[in-house]
Amino acid sequence: MEINFLALIVAALSTLVVGFIWYNPKTFGGIWMRESGLTEEQLKGSNIVKTMILSVIFAFFIAFILQFLVIHQFGAVGMVGDPASTSESFATFMSEYGTAYRTFKHGALHGFMSGLLLALPLIATNALYERRSWKYTLVTGGFWIVCFTLMGGIICAWV
Repeated sequence: MEINFLALIVAALSTLVVGFIWYNPKTFGGIWMRESGLTEEQLKGSNIVKTMILSVIFAFFIAFILQFLVIHQFGAVGMVGDPASTSESFATFMSEYGTAYRTFKHGALHGFMSGLLLALPLIATNALYERRSWKYTLVTGGFWIVCFTLMGGIICAWV
């Protein structure tokens, strides 16, 4: 089983598309700016190219680890170590189940669960200590839940 870097790149880039929609002032951007204590002037003064490049790199890191949560076959590979030097029974198992549960819907489900049960608690914990509002937590956490859902679907379906 090989890592599909193209799928990971597309999944990482999908976070930019979601972000452009999610943080638009007509959706949740106004709420996020208010709850973050930021103004449009402050945001305009930032290096947007650097921010976008780093965002994609960080999203790629997330996609890289997310693949192990949404593709069940990585668990089977992890059980045997090097798939090239495994037994005939492993090869038979992979030929029969190697593409099982490899759909967008299944990956989206696991991505959603990862976002809800991993990303949201991380953001909420930080928000508690930073004394941020629940609106901030829900807007930011909701963004990552949507991103994890989409990323999981892309990664899992890209056979």
